[in-house]
Amino acid sequence: MASAIVVGAGIIGLTTAWRLVERGWDVAVFDPAPVSGASHVAAGMLAPASEVVWGQPSLYPLMVESARRYPELIDRLYAGRPQEVGYLPSETLVVAADHADRTALDERTSLQTSLGLKAHRITSLDARRLEPGLGPAVVGGVHLPDDHQIDPRALCAVLLDRLGDRVVRQEVTGFVERGGVTRGVVLAGGEAHHADQTVVCTGLGLLPGLEALPLRPVFGDILRLVPTTGTPPLLGRTVRGLVRGRSVYLVPRADGGLVLGATVREDDDPLPSTEGVHRLLDDARRIVPGVLDTRILEVSARARPGTPDDVPIVGRLDPGRVISTGYFRHGILLAPLGSDITADLVESREIDDELLAALDPHRFDRPHSTPGAP
Repeated sequence: MASAIVVGAGIIGLTTAWRLVERGWDVAVFDPAPVSGASHVAAGMLAPASEVVWGQPSLYPLMVESARRYPELIDRLYAGRPQEVGYLPSETLVVAADHADRTALDERTSLQTSLGLKAHRITSLDARRLEPGLGPAVVGGVHLPDDHQIDPRALCAVLLDRLGDRVVRQEVTGFVERGGVTRGVVLAGGEAHHADQTVVCTGLGLLPGLEALPLRPVFGDILRLVPTTGTPPLLGRTVRGLVRGRSVYLVPRADGGLVLGATVREDDDPLPSTEGVHRLLDDARRIVPGVLDTRILEVSARARPGTPDDVPIVGRLDPGRVISTGYFRHGILLAPLGSDITADLVESREIDDELLAALDPHRFDRPHSTPGAP
């Protein structure tokens, strides 16, 4: 039986390891603190339409394709019981808080529809019919029926359960190499573990020899809110808003709680920002006033691994080593596709050349023209 070591037990590492196990590989996953990074705090929006922006022609097809593969991943984990992994096909509303925000929202909607995505402009009255908790500041919105959600904590818990004792809570500090080929890993205590293939899914925790990869930490502040006792859930769908040009989102959980996020900052401070938390609450109450009646269960901040073009880094580094990192804000959404591509690389399966070029770890080493808008 062929063997593989996966370094890193976030969403990408766990889904990749599970994919390899399904294909018959003997897999070990090394991480001293599984699911303690960005995967632990992520809101879990499966939102290929919502996340489309200008100037990223390589990214949006990946998001659309990965969203398409999510039901298959869920079915492989829990056939017929998507609720066990926190999957809710509950649609998304994007709303505008004033007329300038509405203009910006209309421009993005035009981009979404030009790419063949489902995005339907609706009036403020229609938006309130769908979500009565929306406030009077909302002047209009867009209905995105194909943007769903999953609870990353529930999904990762199921993956950890499926992988069982294949997940080893130890730190990898280096690689075993012979003749320029990776043959395994070295643990913090000096112990070597050998494998036919090594897959690096460590996000920002890069190992020796990988420091040159152009990854940057992008922090996001995020809150978890719970309703006061006896009050009904505030929302039935994910609500994303534009408030004075700033983005905010509220993701309802099956238990009535809400995930509120998320700021984007590159200040290298791992603690939640007071300014960021205040801004999120203030923007959220403008579109959903009822958030002021909730209680704050948790305030978190984590760094997400960003690349210069916001597209992941996935590729083969040597005959024994594959890397899969740099998923930025899209790690949860891209997990099905990312794990499939990474597993295909491990097995040397045929992969589309254009896709490989878009994800190539070495694409930043060579001159290239600035990509245009899709």
